[in-house]
Amino acid sequence: MEEVHSNQKMKSIFIWVKRIFFILLGSILVGVALELFMVPNQVIDGGIVGISIILSHLTGVKLGIFLFVLNIPFFILGYKQIGRTFALSTLLGVAMMSIAATYFHSAPRVTENPLLAAVFGGIILGIGVGLVIRYGGSLDGTEVLAILFTKNLPFSVGQIVMIFNVFILGSAGFVFDWDRAMYSLIAYFIAFKVIDITIEGFDETKSVWIISDQHLKIGEALLYRLGRGVTYLSGEGAYTGSARKVIFCIVTRLEEAKLKSIVSEIDPNAFLAIGNMHDVHGGRFRKKDIH
Repeated sequence: MEEVHSNQKMKSIFIWVKRIFFILLGSILVGVALELFMVPNQVIDGGIVGISIILSHLTGVKLGIFLFVLNIPFFILGYKQIGRTFALSTLLGVAMMSIAATYFHSAPRVTENPLLAAVFGGIILGIGVGLVIRYGGSLDGTEVLAILFTKNLPFSVGQIVMIFNVFILGSAGFVFDWDRAMYSLIAYFIAFKVIDITIEGFDETKSVWIISDQHLKIGEALLYRLGRGVTYLSGEGAYTGSARKVIFCIVTRLEEAKLKSIVSEIDPNAFLAIGNMHDVHGGRFRKKDIH
C-alpha cells in the first residue's frame, strides 16, 4: 500500500515538474519572438501583449514591465473565478515572459525584414503560447476577461477575444503605420494556427459516427483494412422508431480520407459524421497490427 502511495506521489511530482518546465519554456519562447523578431520591426500581437507593445513604444518603458503589470488584474480575476492552479500557472508564465522580454530587450534583432519577422515571430510566438495553454496556464489577460464576459454576453470566448484583437491590431495602423498593422495581422493569424497545432499536435484525432444497414461489413473493413478498433452502439430512429446500429471509432486526420473511401465503397448511402477531438486517453487507441 505504501509503495502504491509512493508511486502515485512520484507521478504527481513528475506531472508538476513537467508542467512547470513547459510553461517556462513556452514563456521564454514568447519573449524571444517579441524582442528578437516582432517588436524591433514594429509588428504587434493581440491582447495584453499588443497593448504592452504599443505602450512601450509610446512611453519608452521596457516591454517586460508592461507585460507583467497589465496582467496582474487578470491574474487576480483568474484566481477568484477560474481556480488556484490556473492562476498560479498563469502567474508563473507571465512572470517568466516578462523576465525573458527584459533579458532579450538589448539583443540584436534577427531580421530587419518585417515580413520575415511576422512569419517567424508568429511561429515562435504560437509555439510558446500553445505550450503554456497546453500545460494549464495563460499569457494574456484578455482570455480571462473573455471567460467572465461570456456569462453575460451571447458570444463565445473566441469571439470576444477576436473583438478585442480587432481594435488592438487596428490601432497599430495609427501608432506605427498601416503596413505594420497588416504585418501584425499576418503574425497574429500564423500564431493563432500554430497555437492550435501545438495544443492538439500534428496527429490530430477524429471521432467518427456511422449509421448504415451494412454496419457489420463496414466495421469489419475498418478493423482489418484501416487497423482501427470499432464500437457498435445501439440507436433508435426518432421518426421510424426502428432499432439501428451506430458505429463509433477514432482515427487520425491522415486516415480520414481512407475511412471515407471504405464507407462509400460498402454503402454509398451511409450516414457519416466526423468531428475533431482534442484528446484521447485510455482504451486501445493504438493502431492494431492486423495481417
